[in-house]
Amino acid sequence: RLSVQRLRTLQQKKEAQAKVARRDIALLIERGKIETARIKVEAIIHEDIYVELLEIMELYCELLLARFGLLDQITRDPDPGIVEGVNAVIHAAQRTELKELHILRDILMHKYGREFSIAVMENRDGCVSKRVVSKLSNDTPAPALVDAYLKEIAKAYGVPFLLPGEAVEENAETPDEDGKVRATRNCKPRLINLLYGLTGNHGTKVFGH
Repeated sequence: RLSVQRLRTLQQKKEAQAKVARRDIALLIERGKIETARIKVEAIIHEDIYVELLEIMELYCELLLARFGLLDQITRDPDPGIVEGVNAVIHAAQRTELKELHILRDILMHKYGREFSIAVMENRDGCVSKRVVSKLSNDTPAPALVDAYLKEIAKAYGVPFLLPGEAVEENAETPDEDGKVRATRNCKPRLINLLYGLTGNHGTKVFGH
């Protein structure tokens, strides 16, 4: 239960930090410092993926808590009803910064034994959920994904921004009385809403992670 609470708190902290980072990126775009903005966007993408990992781990911890009776069985093989959650915690907990999750991992490894734990850590036979494994990659974000973030961050903060080779989109932006370009009401930063979690979906399907 403590692991679940700490996971939620950490997610909220990371999401608040991400909002600040997005404002900073919008300022960089406005000042024409696009390459610096791209580097910062890559960091944000990694943080978004990390938050998605925390969400998944929270769900698995809730599953283990709800099915504690299965977890409490005297056996070296997890019940099918909890094996996915057990494997996820053993495989991915160390990639998080939560000591409570590390402790839970140690408990599970002790309960199910060295051989089982090593197999899970090595993801033998694909025993760990693909959702979890996909969030542990340290690959550099694809340029197209970085571009998508840049465009939607700029749109969300009303900053004019075009990628090289793009034409100005008709009626996408209009100047206000001060001559500053603002996003029109019809501009719907759908991707940004996903990034901020306003839709309840943190972009997993949109970004293909």
